Amino acid sequence: MEIQLGTEYVVKKPKIPFRAKLANRVRQTYRYDTAFWRSSIAGPWGAGIFVFSLSAMGMPTGFGALIDIMLFALAGTTAMYVISHVIAILLALTGLPVPRLFAGSAIFSWVASFVAFFIEDQDFIVAAYISIAIMVAGLLIGLSFGLLMNKRVNLYNKIGFVAVIFTACITIVLWPGKYENTAVIHMDSVDEMSSENPAENGPYKVQHFNYGSGNDVWQAEFGKRVDLVSDSVDASTYITKWSKFRTVYWGFNQAALPLNGRVWMPEGTGAFPLVLIVHGNHLMEDYSDDGYAYLGELLASRGFIAVSVDENFLNYSVWTGIPDNDMQTRAWILLKHLQQIDKFAVDPSTSFYNKVDFSQIGLIGHSRGGQAVAMAADYKHWFALDTTLADIDEFNIQAVAAIAPTDKKIDGKYTKLQDVNYLTLQGARDGDVKDFDGERQYARTTFTKNTTDFKASLYIADANHSQFNSGWGGHDISYPKGILLSRKGMLSAEEQRKIAKVYISAFLEATLHEQQQYLPLFHDYRTGLHWLPETSYFNRYESGQFVPWARFDEDANRMSIPQGGTAVGKEVKWKEEEAKNRSRSGKGTRGAVLERDGEETTASSYSISWKHAAPSGDEVTNSSKSQYLSFSLSDRSYELEAELETGINELSELDIDVEIESMDGVISHLPLSKFMSISPLPETRYTLLPWLDLNLSDGKYKDPTEAVFQTYMISLSSFTEANPAIDLSGGIKRLTFRINGGPGMIMLDDIGIHYN
Repeated sequence: MEIQLGTEYVVKKPKIPFRAKLANRVRQTYRYDTAFWRSSIAGPWGAGIFVFSLSAMGMPTGFGALIDIMLFALAGTTAMYVISHVIAILLALTGLPVPRLFAGSAIFSWVASFVAFFIEDQDFIVAAYISIAIMVAGLLIGLSFGLLMNKRVNLYNKIGFVAVIFTACITIVLWPGKYENTAVIHMDSVDEMSSENPAENGPYKVQHFNYGSGNDVWQAEFGKRVDLVSDSVDASTYITKWSKFRTVYWGFNQAALPLNGRVWMPEGTGAFPLVLIVHGNHLMEDYSDDGYAYLGELLASRGFIAVSVDENFLNYSVWTGIPDNDMQTRAWILLKHLQQIDKFAVDPSTSFYNKVDFSQIGLIGHSRGGQAVAMAADYKHWFALDTTLADIDEFNIQAVAAIAPTDKKIDGKYTKLQDVNYLTLQGARDGDVKDFDGERQYARTTFTKNTTDFKASLYIADANHSQFNSGWGGHDISYPKGILLSRKGMLSAEEQRKIAKVYISAFLEATLHEQQQYLPLFHDYRTGLHWLPETSYFNRYESGQFVPWARFDEDANRMSIPQGGTAVGKEVKWKEEEAKNRSRSGKGTRGAVLERDGEETTASSYSISWKHAAPSGDEVTNSSKSQYLSFSLSDRSYELEAELETGINELSELDIDVEIESMDGVISHLPLSKFMSISPLPETRYTLLPWLDLNLSDGKYKDPTEAVFQTYMISLSSFTEANPAIDLSGGIKRLTFRINGGPGMIMLDDIGIHYN
């Protein structure tokens, strides 16, 4: 038998060249990008457009927000289309079995978000965290959209899915969180003011017009539609670095700066006080000067000529930076406006003719403008050698109001105001100028003895920086980073500007119109609470009628007090130190810090005494003027919280009695709470997450509280009512603060007598 063996043939596949493999993979780049995944690309695209739109608002071109957003969205979409396809091809070359175009879109969206936030904040961790969150949100939205577009999913399931997503979104948006209203109101022993609300329009009709160069290509009211043509001024002495692109944008350089102003003038005869208003450093292309119309219209109706000054050309631009020495130039421009208005005022063809009272001038500034107005009032200090300002002495600047001002050292110097009324406002939720720098200028404002000039401050718990200008929006820092700031519990823009209207109008009425009935508002904010929105307030006040007993600035010896006085503390830890802001920088004033640990069995006390009576100035004790014991107090108990976390004690409210002793040894004491309780300081959460407070902008927002002062004024007659046996005609021998309760810590400053 014959057996035939079978033969097996193995056919080897021809070896495909590497280049051919790559080419084949490229041809199959989109094989996994089904209709579902292509529809889902809408999510990453939307996330990218969101970031590009935010960047557009943070990098304005001057053509308007809508055009900027459209340009950035178009550029972003184009970049995404190209780069996503490139990434898809690269993924195809690796052979990864993923929807590559969708993955490329997601990667582009994440990288674009990271770059946008990293450039803005320069913090890798923050940028990574935010960009991942945006990418994940984009992916979820995209997958949801893909599901809704999928024809294989029935309509009922789609409706149910949409309902779940909608409910989740509404819950997240409306969830109340842990925010608590910070309003603390103590109306004990205070009567509301019966005066007319200073925030209400006055009797004058208002005429509105503009003056300017006539050549402004961006704002027609200063260009072809200008009402009065003004001069240009040469600031090249102060500005040496001016970008060529800035010249291209504006059409002028530092040698020909325009004097542009928006004017609100009361109709009628007579000379009216003049008030200049100036903005701060906002994005150059997002014009700021029209944001104070609410003040201009109000003041004009009450008999002031108000002018909002344009200094946008000195502001920062993403494209051109900022000119050097801009702070001094801002102040210089204000003085040039005074000269220009003086020129208009002698021209019968202008509305200013015979209308301006140059002996009554007020300046209002916001942010850097708040520092600029103080510098302008202190012009002899800053512009003594400027011959172009030789006639500035003819203008009497009597009042300066600073809204959330900066206080930067310029050429190694700070502004000092002498015999100029000063008001400063600050929000505790200010995400731009987070420190109350106005308190530093407050400390450097002094008065000749017995003058009626005064200084005052107001700290507002739930106010931010930008809402004092109606054009700056609700976020204090530029986009895209601005979306990370929280607005929960914040005052509305209308409420915040109402506070500015009440205080600034009352301030100018009191200082330029001599309407003394508004002074109680500055002594004690509670007298005007019926005019103000609900939040917590802290105010300080001092005038030339104040006779200081202890300011703690004279030396480092805690035991000594000026004019032969001595200080003694019992059952209390006490020291003298400089007051600090959130940034731990000094406020330019020292005070006495008293700490009680709460374990003492007797009251703690801090006393200042004199052998030959406390200083009384040139006044006599039987003067017809009312006399008030005055001091500033800051509750710094919050600084003890970290120390007490591991201990058995907890913070509790301090109970303080104020005691005075006459020269013949008779004592009278009163509980401080009878006049004003110690209010806890605002605790601010700036951002959407506590983690961001600690890390955003190098920890700029890590300190939730600033130790601001509150002025207390107690009539000496209250002490005689409490103990009729006390006779203060011979003077006061000793002042004592007796402290119970705690643990707690306070800081005292500016102790003395006020004559009103």
